Amino acid sequence: MTMQFKKLGNTSIDVSLICLGTMTWGEQNTKEEAFEQMNYAVENGVNFIDTAELYAVPPKEETYGLTESYIGEWFEQKKNRNKIILASKVAGRSGMKWMRGEESRLDKKNITKALENSLKRLKTDYLDLYQLHWPDRKTNFFGQLGYEHDENDDPIPLEETLEVLNDIVKKGLIRYIGISNETPWGAMQLIKIAEKKKLAKIVSIQNPYNLLNRSYEIGLAEISIREKCGLLAYSPLGFGALSGKYLNNQWPEKARLTLFKEFTRYLNPIAIKCTEEYVKIAKENNLNPAQMSLAYINAKSFVTSNIIGATTMDQLKENIESINVKLDEKVIKKIEEVHKQNPNPSP
Repeated sequence: MTMQFKKLGNTSIDVSLICLGTMTWGEQNTKEEAFEQMNYAVENGVNFIDTAELYAVPPKEETYGLTESYIGEWFEQKKNRNKIILASKVAGRSGMKWMRGEESRLDKKNITKALENSLKRLKTDYLDLYQLHWPDRKTNFFGQLGYEHDENDDPIPLEETLEVLNDIVKKGLIRYIGISNETPWGAMQLIKIAEKKKLAKIVSIQNPYNLLNRSYEIGLAEISIREKCGLLAYSPLGFGALSGKYLNNQWPEKARLTLFKEFTRYLNPIAIKCTEEYVKIAKENNLNPAQMSLAYINAKSFVTSNIIGATTMDQLKENIESINVKLDEKVIKKIEEVHKQNPNPSP
Protein backbone atom coordinates (compact mmCIF):
# COMPACT_ATOMS: atom_id res chain seq x y z
CA MET A 1 0.00 0.00 0.00
CA THR A 2 1.16 3.56 -0.63
CA MET A 3 0.48 6.04 2.16
CA GLN A 4 -0.70 9.51 1.19
CA PHE A 5 0.45 12.68 2.93
CA LYS A 6 -0.91 16.19 3.44
CA LYS A 7 0.49 19.40 4.87
CA LEU A 8 -0.44 20.08 8.48
CA GLY A 9 -2.18 23.45 8.14
CA ASN A 10 0.12 26.15 6.79
CA THR A 11 3.24 24.37 8.08
CA SER A 12 5.94 22.50 6.16
CA ILE A 13 5.09 19.26 8.02
CA ASP A 14 3.78 16.33 5.97
CA VAL A 15 1.45 14.07 7.94
CA SER A 16 0.08 10.73 6.81
CA LEU A 17 -3.56 10.73 5.71
CA ILE A 18 -4.05 7.96 8.26
CA CYS A 19 -3.21 8.98 11.83
CA LEU A 20 -2.86 6.37 14.55
CA GLY A 21 -5.29 7.03 17.41
CA THR A 22 -4.35 5.72 20.83
CA MET A 23 -7.14 6.16 23.36
CA THR A 24 -7.68 2.42 23.94
CA TRP A 25 -4.09 1.81 25.07
CA GLY A 26 -4.02 1.21 28.80
CA GLU A 27 -7.68 0.20 28.91
CA GLN A 28 -8.55 -2.23 26.10
CA ASN A 29 -4.99 -2.68 24.88
CA THR A 30 -1.85 -3.68 26.75
CA LYS A 31 1.53 -2.00 26.33
CA GLU A 32 2.69 -4.91 24.16
CA GLU A 33 -0.34 -4.52 21.89
CA ALA A 34 0.27 -0.77 21.67
CA PHE A 35 3.88 -1.43 20.61
CA GLU A 36 2.67 -3.90 17.98
CA GLN A 37 0.21 -1.35 16.61
CA MET A 38 2.82 1.41 16.42
CA ASN A 39 5.37 -0.88 14.78
CA TYR A 40 2.91 -2.01 12.11
CA ALA A 41 1.53 1.48 11.46
CA VAL A 42 5.00 2.99 10.99
CA GLU A 43 6.10 0.10 8.75
CA ASN A 44 3.09 0.90 6.55
CA GLY A 45 3.71 4.60 6.12
CA VAL A 46 1.95 6.16 9.11
CA ASN A 47 4.07 8.96 10.60
CA PHE A 48 1.39 10.66 12.70
CA ILE A 49 0.37 9.55 16.22
CA ASP A 50 -2.35 11.29 18.25
CA THR A 51 -2.73 10.97 22.01
CA ALA A 52 -3.82 13.02 25.06
CA GLU A 53 -2.99 13.45 28.72
CA LEU A 54 -6.49 12.17 29.50
CA TYR A 55 -6.07 8.77 27.83
CA ALA A 56 -6.93 5.91 28.26
CA VAL A 57 -10.67 6.29 27.65
CA PRO A 58 -13.04 6.05 29.50
CA PRO A 59 -11.03 8.46 31.66
CA LYS A 60 -10.33 7.42 35.23
CA GLU A 61 -7.64 8.10 37.77
CA GLU A 62 -6.01 4.67 37.63
CA THR A 63 -5.43 4.78 33.84
CA TYR A 64 -4.72 8.52 33.55
CA GLY A 65 -1.59 9.14 31.46
CA LEU A 66 -1.00 5.44 30.69
CA THR A 67 -1.35 5.90 26.95
CA GLU A 68 1.31 8.60 26.81
CA SER A 69 3.59 6.46 28.99
CA TYR A 70 3.32 3.54 26.54
CA ILE A 71 4.26 5.81 23.64
CA GLY A 72 7.19 7.20 25.61
CA GLU A 73 8.51 3.71 26.32
CA TRP A 74 8.16 2.85 22.64
CA PHE A 75 10.20 5.92 21.67
CA GLU A 76 12.83 4.90 24.19
CA GLN A 77 13.02 1.43 22.66
CA LYS A 78 12.87 2.42 18.98
CA LYS A 79 14.93 5.65 19.14
CA ASN A 80 12.72 7.08 16.39
CA ARG A 81 11.13 10.17 17.94
CA ASN A 82 12.42 12.38 15.10
CA LYS A 83 10.56 10.28 12.52
CA ILE A 84 7.14 10.67 14.15
CA ILE A 85 4.77 13.65 14.10
CA LEU A 86 3.45 13.50 17.65
CA ALA A 87 0.26 15.19 18.80
CA SER A 88 -1.17 15.37 22.31
CA LYS A 89 -3.86 17.37 24.10
CA VAL A 90 -4.50 19.31 27.27
CA ALA A 91 -7.87 18.78 28.96
CA GLY A 92 -10.25 21.71 29.43
CA ARG A 93 -12.62 22.25 32.35
CA SER A 94 -13.87 18.84 33.40
CA GLY A 95 -14.46 18.30 37.12
CA MET A 96 -11.87 15.50 37.02
CA LYS A 97 -9.67 16.98 39.75
CA TRP A 98 -7.44 13.91 39.90
CA MET A 99 -5.78 15.03 36.68
CA ARG A 100 -3.79 17.89 38.14
CA GLY A 101 -4.92 18.01 41.79
CA GLU A 102 -7.47 20.75 41.09
CA GLU A 103 -10.10 21.73 38.55
CA SER A 104 -8.58 21.46 35.08
CA ARG A 105 -8.73 24.79 33.23
CA LEU A 106 -7.05 26.25 30.17
CA ASP A 107 -4.98 28.83 32.04
CA LYS A 108 -1.20 29.22 32.36
CA LYS A 109 -0.81 27.18 35.53
CA ASN A 110 -2.80 24.23 34.21
CA ILE A 111 -1.42 24.17 30.67
CA THR A 112 2.17 24.48 31.91
CA LYS A 113 1.74 21.60 34.36
CA ALA A 114 -0.15 19.41 31.88
CA LEU A 115 2.47 19.86 29.17
CA GLU A 116 5.35 19.23 31.57
CA ASN A 117 3.75 15.95 32.67
CA SER A 118 2.94 14.89 29.09
CA LEU A 119 6.52 15.48 27.96
CA LYS A 120 7.82 13.39 30.87
CA ARG A 121 5.48 10.50 30.09
CA LEU A 122 6.22 10.69 26.37
CA LYS A 123 9.97 10.85 27.04
CA THR A 124 10.44 13.74 24.64
CA ASP A 125 11.41 17.38 24.94
CA TYR A 126 8.86 18.67 22.43
CA LEU A 127 5.49 17.99 20.80
CA ASP A 128 4.83 18.62 17.12
CA LEU A 129 1.19 19.51 17.81
CA TYR A 130 -0.47 20.47 21.10
CA GLN A 131 -4.24 20.66 21.10
CA LEU A 132 -6.89 22.07 23.42
CA HIS A 133 -8.90 18.89 24.04
CA TRP A 134 -12.19 20.78 24.42
CA PRO A 135 -13.20 24.39 25.13
CA ASP A 136 -13.02 25.89 28.61
CA ARG A 137 -16.34 27.60 28.00
CA LYS A 138 -19.74 25.92 28.02
CA THR A 139 -20.80 25.25 24.44
CA ASN A 140 -22.17 22.49 22.24
CA PHE A 141 -19.66 19.67 21.90
CA PHE A 142 -19.56 15.96 22.82
CA GLY A 143 -22.87 15.18 21.15
CA GLN A 144 -24.80 18.42 21.68
CA LEU A 145 -26.19 19.74 18.40
CA GLY A 146 -27.94 22.84 19.72
CA TYR A 147 -26.36 25.69 21.68
CA GLU A 148 -27.84 27.01 24.93
CA HIS A 149 -26.15 30.05 26.40
CA ASP A 150 -25.22 30.18 30.09
CA GLU A 151 -24.99 33.76 31.39
CA ASN A 152 -23.13 32.55 34.48
CA ASP A 153 -20.35 30.83 32.57
CA ASP A 154 -16.85 32.03 33.51
CA PRO A 155 -14.43 30.60 30.93
CA ILE A 156 -10.74 31.36 30.72
CA PRO A 157 -10.59 33.98 27.93
CA LEU A 158 -9.46 32.57 24.58
CA GLU A 159 -6.86 35.32 24.34
CA GLU A 160 -5.30 34.27 27.64
CA THR A 161 -5.13 30.63 26.59
CA LEU A 162 -3.64 31.51 23.21
CA GLU A 163 -0.97 33.72 24.77
CA VAL A 164 0.08 30.85 27.04
CA LEU A 165 0.37 28.50 24.06
CA ASN A 166 2.26 31.13 22.07
CA ASP A 167 4.83 31.45 24.87
CA ILE A 168 5.28 27.67 24.90
CA VAL A 169 5.83 27.68 21.12
CA LYS A 170 8.51 30.34 21.57
CA LYS A 171 10.25 28.14 24.16
CA GLY A 172 10.38 25.27 21.65
CA LEU A 173 8.34 22.86 23.77
CA ILE A 174 5.64 22.64 21.11
CA ARG A 175 5.92 23.38 17.41
CA TYR A 176 2.29 24.07 16.53
CA ILE A 177 -1.10 24.35 18.19
CA GLY A 178 -4.49 22.88 17.38
CA ILE A 179 -8.00 22.72 18.78
CA SER A 180 -10.46 19.90 19.38
CA ASN A 181 -14.22 19.57 19.92
CA GLU A 182 -14.49 23.21 18.88
CA THR A 183 -17.21 25.26 17.20
CA PRO A 184 -16.98 27.62 14.18
CA TRP A 185 -17.18 30.61 16.54
CA GLY A 186 -14.33 29.32 18.71
CA ALA A 187 -12.14 28.50 15.73
CA MET A 188 -12.59 31.91 14.10
CA GLN A 189 -12.08 33.79 17.38
CA LEU A 190 -8.75 32.04 17.91
CA ILE A 191 -7.74 32.80 14.33
CA LYS A 192 -8.69 36.48 14.66
CA ILE A 193 -6.90 36.87 18.00
CA ALA A 194 -3.76 35.27 16.57
CA GLU A 195 -3.79 37.60 13.57
CA LYS A 196 -4.44 40.71 15.63
CA LYS A 197 -1.85 39.97 18.32
CA LYS A 198 0.64 38.16 16.04
CA LEU A 199 0.38 34.95 18.07
CA ALA A 200 0.69 31.31 16.98
CA LYS A 201 -2.19 30.34 14.70
CA ILE A 202 -4.09 27.08 14.97
CA VAL A 203 -3.09 24.58 12.27
CA SER A 204 -5.71 21.87 12.86
CA ILE A 205 -9.14 21.10 14.27
CA GLN A 206 -9.78 17.66 15.74
CA ASN A 207 -13.52 17.01 15.77
CA PRO A 208 -15.72 13.96 15.22
CA TYR A 209 -16.51 13.23 11.59
CA ASN A 210 -18.14 10.11 10.19
CA LEU A 211 -21.14 9.00 8.12
CA LEU A 212 -23.38 9.31 11.20
CA ASN A 213 -22.08 12.75 12.17
CA ARG A 214 -21.25 15.15 9.34
CA SER A 215 -22.02 18.30 11.34
CA TYR A 216 -18.42 19.44 10.66
CA GLU A 217 -19.42 20.18 7.08
CA ILE A 218 -21.93 22.86 8.09
CA GLY A 219 -19.57 25.59 9.30
CA LEU A 220 -16.11 24.26 10.06
CA ALA A 221 -15.27 22.68 6.70
CA GLU A 222 -15.06 26.07 4.98
CA ILE A 223 -12.91 27.42 7.81
CA SER A 224 -10.58 24.43 7.44
CA ILE A 225 -9.95 25.19 3.78
CA ARG A 226 -9.91 28.99 3.80
CA GLU A 227 -7.84 29.31 6.99
CA LYS A 228 -5.58 26.32 6.29
CA CYS A 229 -6.43 24.43 9.48
CA GLY A 230 -7.65 21.06 8.28
CA LEU A 231 -9.73 18.51 10.10
CA LEU A 232 -8.14 15.69 12.05
CA ALA A 233 -11.21 13.45 11.95
CA TYR A 234 -11.82 11.41 15.08
CA SER A 235 -14.33 8.58 15.59
CA PRO A 236 -14.39 7.98 11.81
CA LEU A 237 -16.19 4.68 12.40
CA GLY A 238 -18.46 5.91 15.19
CA PHE A 239 -16.77 3.76 17.87
CA GLY A 240 -16.84 0.87 15.41
CA ALA A 241 -20.59 1.06 14.80
CA LEU A 242 -20.15 1.73 11.06
CA SER A 243 -18.39 -1.60 10.61
CA GLY A 244 -21.85 -3.11 11.17
CA LYS A 245 -20.67 -5.34 14.00
CA TYR A 246 -23.37 -4.16 16.42
CA LEU A 247 -26.29 -4.61 14.02
CA ASN A 248 -29.05 -7.12 14.81
CA ASN A 249 -28.37 -6.61 18.52
CA GLN A 250 -24.92 -8.19 18.28
CA TRP A 251 -22.49 -7.44 21.11
CA PRO A 252 -19.07 -8.80 20.17
CA GLU A 253 -16.92 -9.83 23.11
CA LYS A 254 -14.40 -7.15 24.17
CA ALA A 255 -15.78 -4.65 21.64
CA ARG A 256 -15.84 -1.04 22.87
CA LEU A 257 -19.60 -0.54 22.96
CA THR A 258 -20.04 -3.98 24.53
CA LEU A 259 -17.69 -3.07 27.37
CA PHE A 260 -18.81 0.51 27.89
CA LYS A 261 -22.58 0.75 27.65
CA GLU A 262 -22.49 4.47 28.53
CA PHE A 263 -21.34 5.28 24.99
CA THR A 264 -24.71 5.42 23.25
CA ARG A 265 -24.04 8.20 20.74
CA TYR A 266 -23.93 5.91 17.68
CA LEU A 267 -26.57 3.40 18.71
CA ASN A 268 -29.81 5.38 18.74
CA PRO A 269 -32.61 4.01 16.53
CA ILE A 270 -32.02 6.43 13.62
CA ALA A 271 -28.26 5.84 13.71
CA ILE A 272 -28.83 2.08 13.59
CA LYS A 273 -31.21 2.50 10.66
CA CYS A 274 -28.64 4.58 8.76
CA THR A 275 -25.84 2.13 9.59
CA GLU A 276 -27.93 -0.69 8.15
CA GLU A 277 -28.26 1.32 4.92
CA TYR A 278 -24.54 2.10 4.74
CA VAL A 279 -23.58 -1.53 5.33
CA LYS A 280 -26.04 -2.56 2.61
CA ILE A 281 -24.44 -0.10 0.15
CA ALA A 282 -21.00 -1.48 0.95
CA LYS A 283 -22.00 -5.10 0.48
CA GLU A 284 -23.85 -4.39 -2.76
CA ASN A 285 -20.64 -2.88 -4.13
CA ASN A 286 -18.24 -5.51 -2.79
CA LEU A 287 -16.79 -3.10 -0.27
CA ASN A 288 -15.83 -3.64 3.34
CA PRO A 289 -18.26 -1.41 5.35
CA ALA A 290 -15.52 0.01 7.59
CA GLN A 291 -13.22 0.73 4.66
CA MET A 292 -16.06 2.38 2.72
CA SER A 293 -16.76 4.65 5.69
CA LEU A 294 -13.08 5.57 6.05
CA ALA A 295 -12.57 6.06 2.31
CA TYR A 296 -15.40 8.59 2.27
CA ILE A 297 -13.54 10.67 4.86
CA ASN A 298 -10.11 10.19 3.25
CA ALA A 299 -11.35 11.83 0.05
CA LYS A 300 -12.58 15.07 1.64
CA SER A 301 -10.52 18.14 0.76
CA PHE A 302 -10.95 19.70 4.22
CA VAL A 303 -9.55 16.59 5.95
CA THR A 304 -5.84 16.64 6.82
CA SER A 305 -5.75 13.24 8.52
CA ASN A 306 -8.15 10.47 9.50
CA ILE A 307 -7.57 9.25 13.07
CA ILE A 308 -8.19 5.53 13.16
CA GLY A 309 -8.37 3.50 16.35
CA ALA A 310 -8.10 -0.26 16.65
CA THR A 311 -8.11 -2.82 19.41
CA THR A 312 -7.01 -5.73 17.19
CA MET A 313 -4.33 -6.02 14.54
CA ASP A 314 -6.91 -7.15 11.97
CA GLN A 315 -8.85 -3.92 12.55
CA LEU A 316 -5.67 -1.87 12.27
CA LYS A 317 -4.64 -3.45 8.97
CA GLU A 318 -8.13 -3.05 7.55
CA ASN A 319 -8.28 0.61 8.58
CA ILE A 320 -4.87 1.53 7.18
CA GLU A 321 -5.67 -0.24 3.92
CA SER A 322 -8.65 2.11 3.47
CA ILE A 323 -6.25 4.53 1.73
CA ASN A 324 -6.32 2.17 -1.26
CA VAL A 325 -10.12 2.31 -1.49
CA LYS A 326 -11.62 4.84 -3.90
CA LEU A 327 -15.39 5.25 -3.97
CA ASP A 328 -17.05 5.68 -7.34
CA GLU A 329 -19.80 8.20 -8.04
CA LYS A 330 -22.53 5.56 -7.75
CA VAL A 331 -21.50 4.64 -4.20
CA ILE A 332 -21.11 8.27 -3.16
CA LYS A 333 -24.57 9.08 -4.55
CA LYS A 334 -26.10 6.24 -2.51
CA ILE A 335 -24.33 7.46 0.64
CA GLU A 336 -25.64 10.99 0.08
CA GLU A 337 -29.19 9.71 -0.34
CA VAL A 338 -29.07 8.03 3.09
CA HIS A 339 -27.56 11.17 4.63
CA LYS A 340 -30.29 13.43 3.20
CA GLN A 341 -33.03 11.25 4.65
CA ASN A 342 -31.55 11.36 8.18
CA PRO A 343 -28.71 13.88 8.45
CA ASN A 344 -26.40 13.64 11.47
CA PRO A 345 -28.27 11.16 13.68
CA SER A 346 -25.25 11.05 16.03
CA PRO A 347 -23.94 14.62 16.44
